[in-house]
Amino acid sequence: MNAMIFQQINSFANTSKIIDFVGVFFADYLLYVVAIFFLVLLFVSKTRLMTISVGVSVLLSRFIITEPIKRIFHTARPYVDMDNVKKIVEENADYYSFPSGHTAIFFAIAMTVFYFNKKWGIVAFVIAILVGISRIYVGVHWPLDVVAGALIGILSGIVVNSLMKKYKKINS
Repeated sequence: MNAMIFQQINSFANTSKIIDFVGVFFADYLLYVVAIFFLVLLFVSKTRLMTISVGVSVLLSRFIITEPIKRIFHTARPYVDMDNVKKIVEENADYYSFPSGHTAIFFAIAMTVFYFNKKWGIVAFVIAILVGISRIYVGVHWPLDVVAGALIGILSGIVVNSLMKKYKKINS
């Protein structure tokens, strides 16, 4: 089923230059735009606590949780395991696929932002979903990688936000 869903999504790659551009942007470059956005927000006192929470959630999801799991499972990327994968971004074949670090990052951001602002949190969740789908679309992740990354990101956001609530109570 994982391979079937992957093939369904990845089959659309290389059929439209516009969709490919959007897919590559969401899969690879949006992360840089979002990082700059949150760096700017760090200097706005009204959003500083949210921005710090986002940063901690991202670190927890991507480096503390996702990286060790990748090293345990050693899941090959789809273009390594399957023929006829339409891989439209550069990705290191030696680097493991499960779980998706990009997806974990974006869901950690979404969950954290949602705690601070529901409306922007919903927007962030839509973006996170698009990032997850784009990682499959460009040929570098299995659907299960994306689902696991999403769960890790959401869990990280929940953990960090509950710690921040305790921090706010102690300091009020």
